Amino acid sequence: MLNYLNSALVALQFLTQVPVHFKQYPDQKTAAASLIFYPAIGLLIGCLLVLAASLFSAVPAMLSAAMLLSIWVAITGALHMDGLADSCDAWMGGQGDTQRTLEIMKDPCSGPIAVVTLICLLLLKFTALLAILELQQYHLLLLAPLISRSMLPLLLLNTPYVRANGIGASLVANAPKTLVYMAAGCGLVIAYALGSLTVLIFAALGFLALRMLMIKRLEGLTGDTAGASIELVETLVLLSVVISIY
Repeated sequence: MLNYLNSALVALQFLTQVPVHFKQYPDQKTAAASLIFYPAIGLLIGCLLVLAASLFSAVPAMLSAAMLLSIWVAITGALHMDGLADSCDAWMGGQGDTQRTLEIMKDPCSGPIAVVTLICLLLLKFTALLAILELQQYHLLLLAPLISRSMLPLLLLNTPYVRANGIGASLVANAPKTLVYMAAGCGLVIAYALGSLTVLIFAALGFLALRMLMIKRLEGLTGDTAGASIELVETLVLLSVVISIY
């Protein structure tokens, strides 16, 4: 019988820097069921951002946006940014070759392309957060982490995993797919209720474009590209939120 509490804790451990310790790590099926809780973890991150924004309401918006972004990075430990950095280095250095791209992706060193990508990403997130804070639309901060982590299980379940021995392959093979789809659907419905259809459309188009690029170049996805998808969808959601409210 699945221990859903342990599954939720696995999701928390995987998607955040919250210290989670197990006396004995959960079995494969319990770990795979963690996909059910990805949207909930996204919502939790969003709630922490809303709380922080409310606490910083008396602070100048620019400083508040900087502190909020720092908290966001700290919560996730920049784990997904690392995936984006590795993916961008590999994408450019691989020059269209699948095997070369995968080899570069495994290199722990970051090149100039990765650095520039992360600077641009943080700049876009900062300016979008600043715009949201200036309008005091704090509830909209829920959308980016919620939508990105609701879409991640959909990516994992519907895209071939390149490395057969990877953690992601085990998660997908043992995941209770019906429950995962239901949880992802609930997350997106909540996002629609909080935001707008326009934001979801932009996010969905970005998600599909990323999946297409992964399949075209890698014939599937890796842990790094999965992490990259979280960061890119988050950024796209933030930008579309700002566009929709101005």
